[in-house]
Amino acid sequence: MIEQDHHARASGDMMAYWRDSLFLGKEWRHSVNYAISQHDCGWKPFDKAPFWNDKKRAPYTFIDFPLSSKLVLYKQGIDQVEERDRYAALLCSVHFSRFLTHEAAEEAKKFVAQEKQRQERLMDSLEILNQSFLPFHYGLLQLGDNLSLYICLNEPGTTKEKEHPFFRNGIPLSPALSEIKKEKIQLYWRDNQTIVLDTFPFKEEITVSIKQKIISKESIAAKGFLESYQKAGFQHMTVRLTTQNN
Repeated sequence: MIEQDHHARASGDMMAYWRDSLFLGKEWRHSVNYAISQHDCGWKPFDKAPFWNDKKRAPYTFIDFPLSSKLVLYKQGIDQVEERDRYAALLCSVHFSRFLTHEAAEEAKKFVAQEKQRQERLMDSLEILNQSFLPFHYGLLQLGDNLSLYICLNEPGTTKEKEHPFFRNGIPLSPALSEIKKEKIQLYWRDNQTIVLDTFPFKEEITVSIKQKIISKESIAAKGFLESYQKAGFQHMTVRLTTQNN
């Protein structure tokens, strides 16, 4: 089990290696890095006591987590980021709004409308005259998010056929990352600690460490899920990202 904030920090660690020559709007780089590493900070209090899905008899994931609770933590996270960095908050607001654009629930529509107002307010306060960088910076956030999810959602060393469905056909790239000249990055697990990318827009090989907890079903049956989770210690999963030539 991996906390959302730990996943996000790993995404920030990786994207900090993005090549300088490929980074547009360098004056915003610190804010972009902050947005990537902090985009899931709203999950922190929730993940200290994870929710149990009675129907599936398993912990809720970020995919099936109840919408009403998810909206609370999304807003809370964006608010926290805004206290430190308004441009980072703008990127996070766009990120979560896009998740919910096609959501039919009224509370989701309300969230999207409120975040649209936040985005307009932040744009005005930042006096951003050149908005062409915004899609590029958001594309970096998306890529960092997906790279980290690729690590977190797959068993280390898994074969392509057994990868999570999100990634069997590669990781899509935003059209704003046009310098990469590809629509997707293809990647695979070479072994339990190495991921190979067919396109490598980073300065050098990346080694990233992600905290996780491993909880046995026997412990859950004996002590209950919450106690088992809270008493389990963190382990570190270390993964190297490299190119096909290495």
